[in-house]
Amino acid sequence: MMGDRDYRTTIQNAVKSIGDELEIDIDSKNIQTIHLQEVVRCMRRAYYDRIDPQEVERRGFNELLSGLLRKLQYGSDPKDFDINDLKLRGQADMIVDDAILLFRPGTEELENPHASDVLYLNACMWIYDKEDGIVVYITGDRKETTFSLTRNKKMFEDIIRRVRVLNNLLKEQKTPILEPSTECNECQYYERCFTQRKNTKQTSLADMLGLGKKD
Repeated sequence: MMGDRDYRTTIQNAVKSIGDELEIDIDSKNIQTIHLQEVVRCMRRAYYDRIDPQEVERRGFNELLSGLLRKLQYGSDPKDFDINDLKLRGQADMIVDDAILLFRPGTEELENPHASDVLYLNACMWIYDKEDGIVVYITGDRKETTFSLTRNKKMFEDIIRRVRVLNNLLKEQKTPILEPSTECNECQYYERCFTQRKNTKQTSLADMLGLGKKD
């Protein structure tokens, strides 16, 4: 023990302050510019972030890795991809030897990269006109898992479609459809999509969608 001071709260506040500083700045009123991170994940979450935002809980410094790299000299400048009257804005963590690099926190060594990271990396390769990309997951105990990717046009075309969809939904003030995923339980908007959390016990997403084990 180090006295009666609540150091956990101090650390949480420090993580929050740094995270807020490193967060990608999105102008919620400029719906003609859609940021890449908004369309590689759940669009309902991106919609709420613009229309009625709720603060996200940051869990540790490892989550800040990508933002730190973007702020340092290693990070690339944001770049826009024109889609008629819309713009898709992306930013790579690092560009080295004609390859896009992304760095992501990990809790364990992965067998496959997260789908949202694959979509983000692929889109960055088209936005910056690069042929190769690498995503690196780094755990709290400094273990690394690396995946390489060659850009895919069809995958990027789906991102462009999602840009147009999100723009239209923002324009019409219509909430996007539910896109259930493994990220739902950690989302700050969980209770808007499902039921209110009760104490520390949570109903599994599979049960809520009627996919749970049946007798």
